[in-house]
Amino acid sequence: MNQHDFTSGNIIKQIWIFSLPIMLTNLLQISFQFIDSLWVGNLLGANALGAIAVSGTVIFTILSFIIGVNNAALTILSQQKGKGNDEGLKSYINAFVVLLFFLSCLLGVLGFFSSEKILVLLSTPPSMIADASAYLQINFIGIIFLFGYNFVSTVLRSLGDSKSPVRYVVIAVILNAILDPLFLYVFKLGIEGAAYATILSQGIAFLYGIFDTIKRQLVPFTFPKVPKMNEAQTIMKLGIPSGLQMMVISAGVMAIMSVVNSFGDNVVAGFGAAQRLDSLIMLPAMALGTAVNSMAGQNIGANKWERVHKIAKFGVMFTFGIILVISSIVFFFAESAIRLFIDDKESLLFGQSYLQLVAFFYPFLGINFILNGIVRAAGAMFQVLLLNILSFWLLRYPLSYLCSQWLGEDGIAIGMGISFIVSSVIAFSYYKFGNWDKKEVIHEGS
Repeated sequence: MNQHDFTSGNIIKQIWIFSLPIMLTNLLQISFQFIDSLWVGNLLGANALGAIAVSGTVIFTILSFIIGVNNAALTILSQQKGKGNDEGLKSYINAFVVLLFFLSCLLGVLGFFSSEKILVLLSTPPSMIADASAYLQINFIGIIFLFGYNFVSTVLRSLGDSKSPVRYVVIAVILNAILDPLFLYVFKLGIEGAAYATILSQGIAFLYGIFDTIKRQLVPFTFPKVPKMNEAQTIMKLGIPSGLQMMVISAGVMAIMSVVNSFGDNVVAGFGAAQRLDSLIMLPAMALGTAVNSMAGQNIGANKWERVHKIAKFGVMFTFGIILVISSIVFFFAESAIRLFIDDKESLLFGQSYLQLVAFFYPFLGINFILNGIVRAAGAMFQVLLLNILSFWLLRYPLSYLCSQWLGEDGIAIGMGISFIVSSVIAFSYYKFGNWDKKEVIHEGS
């Protein structure tokens, strides 16, 4: 059985065993994006790659509310697991399935009809708007698939199973690797082909995930029914601020993208390539952040606070050390890494410069992932929302903009790096002195 009880046992061993499959899953998801970028960049050119970079930030923003509610699901379900409340676990899973289905459909429709307007608001270079809009709209058609197989993974992780989701992502990656060249090179579908490959791959992976979890009885799914009022209230109480957290983050990324866009096509393409490597550098922090959220959630449910604080301590230590090593490697091989995606000289120079300037600031950003994961596990969603507003809108975006005005395009990386350090200090201060551990997610008797 792949499911784990984190309320007892060796914490260091558990962090590694639980987080490594999550890292592998995240790496496979990044490779999914890598494959798209490699085929599009090499077959369709830097302009098309830039269009995917711009549209990618928009997709993440429109999906953010659902992703945020998934984080609320991780907190609620892991606490129910820690309490040993099997009936409550089953009932809340049903409530999330019903509510998130309607939310994903709503956001998909809104995103489809707003694509071009959003791209114009982002000051997207006119040469990229047509391609970016087409790519966006097709992805919004398949938004339910992206939501679906990510939600199944979230439920499994809340129960202590991080291995099964790897299988679903492997299927999506393999299918995407086959469909991308087929649609782009053989069928000559252009950037739309990359989008079709994406939603078909995710759709098949989602359907397999549902089949697998039901067949092996990994998750206590039931036939969907109207959620109880108190369950819906609890989900919305945590889900809305959690969803807004993600929207604040992704809207902040879009704001920074508008700064990048102001420097023209070459900088946009170089930044798009660098962002693919950003994801690789931050992969351990994202995986460990998810792992400690689930682990801490189970221990909070079981009222074992000493273990919660040990999980936070080891999580920060591991993340800082691992990202520092990866950042060092990326610093020395930045040019070769960027060249995987683009050959355009000016785009290549900016991408290399950006990575080398920001590389050694990433470990500080990793601290945020861990500490936010811990306090989120306690249900302090509104507090994490405020921390993210502070991090992105009072630090990262203003500093990137101001530094780019003073130092030119290199200022984008410098401003972001400074914001990483300051926001990590603020996150640690809240973890140490805030009242996040006094939150009560589900009142007894609800």
